[in-house]
Amino acid sequence: MQDDPLTDILTLTSARCVEVGSLAAGGSWALRFPPPNKIKLVAVVKGDCWLRLDGQAAALRVKTGDVFVLPAKSVFVLAGDLNAPQFDGLGVFADATAGMATAGIGDDFFAVGAHIALDPQRGKLLSEVLPPLIHIGSDSSEASAMRWLLDQLVNEVAADRPGAMLASRQLAQLLCVQFVRSYLEASGPDVVGWIRALGDERIAPALRLMHGEPGRAWQLSELAKEVAMSRTSFATRFKSIAGVPPLTYLQTLRMRHAEHELRDGAMSMSELARSLGYSSESAFSNAFKRAAGMAPKRYRSIFAKMDRSDSDLHLGQPTVDEQFHTIDVA
Repeated sequence: MQDDPLTDILTLTSARCVEVGSLAAGGSWALRFPPPNKIKLVAVVKGDCWLRLDGQAAALRVKTGDVFVLPAKSVFVLAGDLNAPQFDGLGVFADATAGMATAGIGDDFFAVGAHIALDPQRGKLLSEVLPPLIHIGSDSSEASAMRWLLDQLVNEVAADRPGAMLASRQLAQLLCVQFVRSYLEASGPDVVGWIRALGDERIAPALRLMHGEPGRAWQLSELAKEVAMSRTSFATRFKSIAGVPPLTYLQTLRMRHAEHELRDGAMSMSELARSLGYSSESAFSNAFKRAAGMAPKRYRSIFAKMDRSDSDLHLGQPTVDEQFHTIDVA
């Protein structure tokens, strides 16, 4: 397989499931939720309901087999009846038993969902290029795959078997792959950023080169030659699609790799500097400090103290990591 920018970016964002749950509802019901501070994924298993996001004129009818993703911080309403009194969604889930909440009378509607948290800094690589809502219809191959993955995720967390943490992280990554693929296929020309560049036949090869060797001293002319374009045409096209010039993209990519290694790896500073193409440890340190606001050694020492134990995965319980405090899940 070729070097894959999407795989690289999703690895850097450290997607992880922090909570799962389900909602059974019937009759006349409506739940209002505050803005999620994580990526919220919901699969409709039975029935249908309305989804309304603040700031959007029309409500969306989601049906059996549909999946929707809420990457943005927006108040939203789930309802069987949009005219029904709206109850506090957080309160309903606070009273849930074994992660299953109920609303209204009956069970003609059922959905399962999960919250996926991203690294607070590196996660912006993904969160900042996504729309407020991604709706994946039941006839999509991605919807079928995502429903299966969500079911597996719920089962892993509920059963709490050996290896559940690893399995849940892998499933969370796979869910991200599926909804990004779906969004990429449906996105139009107005979308910018790396996510659009992945689908551009002229720019995508350059992305693969940079992600494959982020430490290489790529020159603009060299990248342009690799994709059979003139230097000026390549630079113009790359910026119009990805939103930033090619070498700015490369520099940002290097810093995200540096953050990942400083938090999760064991390279020495000199090794890390060389791996990212810097001539010396001091050159790397200066570049990192400009990007992150602190020296790399301080960055590593701060995040070395963070607890990355299995306590960040719960069913119906808040996490201990203050940066990933738990909110509702439908």
